[in-house]
Amino acid sequence: MFQILKKHLARYDIKTVCRITGTPEDTYKKLCDLYCSTGRPDKAGNLIYAMGITQHTYGVQNVRATAMLQLLLGNIGIAGGGVNAQRGESNVQGSSDQGILYANLTGYVGAPSATAHTSLKEYLEKETPKTGYWANKPKFLISMLKAWYGDQATADNDFCFDYLPKHTGGDHSHMAIFEKMAAGSIKGYFSWGQNPAVGGPNTANARKAMESLDWMVAVDLFETETAAFWHRPGANPADIKTEVFLLPTAFSYEKEGTVANSSRWIQWRWKAVEPPGQAKSDLWIAYEIMNAIRKEYQSGGRFPDPILKLMWDYEPRVHGEPDIIKVANEMNGYNVADGSLLDSFAKLTDTGSTACGVWIYAGYMFMDPVLKVPACQRRSSEDKSGLGLFPKWSFAWPANRRIVYNRNSADPSGRPWDPGRMLVSWDGAQWVNNDVPDFTFKDAATGAFITPDISAANSFIMNPEGQGRLFAPTGLKDGPLPEHYEPVESPVKNIMGKLQSNPVAARYKGEFAKVAQAASPDFPYIATTHRLVEHYQSGAVTRNCPNLTELMPEMFASISPGLAERIGGKPGEPVVVSSARGEITCKANVLPIIKPLKIDSREIELVAMPIHWGYQGLATGSSVNEITPSVGDPNTMIPEFKAFICNIRKA
Repeated sequence: MFQILKKHLARYDIKTVCRITGTPEDTYKKLCDLYCSTGRPDKAGNLIYAMGITQHTYGVQNVRATAMLQLLLGNIGIAGGGVNAQRGESNVQGSSDQGILYANLTGYVGAPSATAHTSLKEYLEKETPKTGYWANKPKFLISMLKAWYGDQATADNDFCFDYLPKHTGGDHSHMAIFEKMAAGSIKGYFSWGQNPAVGGPNTANARKAMESLDWMVAVDLFETETAAFWHRPGANPADIKTEVFLLPTAFSYEKEGTVANSSRWIQWRWKAVEPPGQAKSDLWIAYEIMNAIRKEYQSGGRFPDPILKLMWDYEPRVHGEPDIIKVANEMNGYNVADGSLLDSFAKLTDTGSTACGVWIYAGYMFMDPVLKVPACQRRSSEDKSGLGLFPKWSFAWPANRRIVYNRNSADPSGRPWDPGRMLVSWDGAQWVNNDVPDFTFKDAATGAFITPDISAANSFIMNPEGQGRLFAPTGLKDGPLPEHYEPVESPVKNIMGKLQSNPVAARYKGEFAKVAQAASPDFPYIATTHRLVEHYQSGAVTRNCPNLTELMPEMFASISPGLAERIGGKPGEPVVVSSARGEITCKANVLPIIKPLKIDSREIELVAMPIHWGYQGLATGSSVNEITPSVGDPNTMIPEFKAFICNIRKA
């Protein structure tokens, strides 16, 4: 496989890569030499990425390329290594853990298919690998069904597997939802803690699409642009039939519960103050909505059992709130016989004797015997390793393991590659560990230590092969090895092949189909979107904060001095930025750090715009996403916010 990879990448020599990226060859060579020097036992290289890698029509291939580089350099499973995603907010990781992605149930267990999985037996036979830790998927799924349906879930009725909704293989991502909404096939919509009227691509059409709804519920702190889509500039409320409900909710300081950050640390937050007015916690709102739905179904319905037989008892209430400890304990998992909490996912069974809502969270509510608090509430700064692991600060899923695949920090004989950064070590008789081993190091029956030669052959425990992958055998729509494509909208030709852009990129219909032709003379410049220190996400919170709006009050486009001179614009003057979707007006921000990109011997100017503005709040302004395209990665459907083409002129 390594030889195939070398052959595949042979075309990507330094000169070619620099023609594509515009990086000077000597600079690129220095960077390569520096980073590749981490491929030594006494060095560690860490790749930290955010939206710049993922928000492309080839985002998954970008991430795979970084993981493969780290694998080849030996930077996986070591202290200071890895590929580390920086989330836009602390609980993006947590919401993914909880199954908010449409193709997953909780704990990244794949959602069942309406056609491929007609029974629990068929699901488990088709979706359970023979080797690797995912071979335990029956334990994860059946324990989850027991947590959700309790005594109703038995072996005789497939543990209520039929109660789970089944997918039909369609695209139910953000962009697909708004495409279907515009077509009139979606009648109701909950916008819960998000603001797609600013944060999604092609927002002018997304706002228009919401007019096709019968009803919409916005659950948020403020009346966001989404909640107020019906009185946006240019709209006539009298022509819009959608009934809109705004449920005021509590901010993070005004409610209790856990968040999971980029390091997979699950940390408990205590309520600091009561929410104002009629604002309620998300837990309260979800609980009361479900109670109302259950009440309606008591009078009948086509299939009421999944609703009425769901475990939904989170009383007694504490200060009017559902019992959040009950919710947390259900996610942690417990023994059905006596309700005792599980300390590890290794205790899960597929017999119905255990219940666990999120298998990767097993142990996070288990009482620390020394600190006398649940694991996620720990605040001890003790760190005997000196590596910044802090094993007694909160809980890291899975199993409080701080660094995944840590068997790779030691050689096949179990000796640490770098003794100064020891995570796990075999001393000749036993394993000595600074982190929870990510491999089977003890015999489950006898408790005897397993020798390192066995774990060395299975150091990537989640993969069926037990090894790291340079080749993705299944699941990726755009191929098993990374390949360079230009963005769907690009001012230059793809010099690496006949295909200009990813041939299987996610694309959409109707008003969401508008993209410019490659190298269009109408849009000669490269556009990208970015964030600011002073504002957050769509600005729904920060544009309602007087101090932050004073610090950063206006929407702007950053351009180079050369481009400013070309269009006759000066700093602070209004400019119009246009794309194939429309145009926005904002202020010119002329900065010397914005430089034209030199791509394939051509200089192409860059226009960079922040994502945080809309027509609500204390500081209003144009939304850059009015002009971003509805195209995305074919695997994740993340939009290509980071690269499209535009024009700019003085207003």
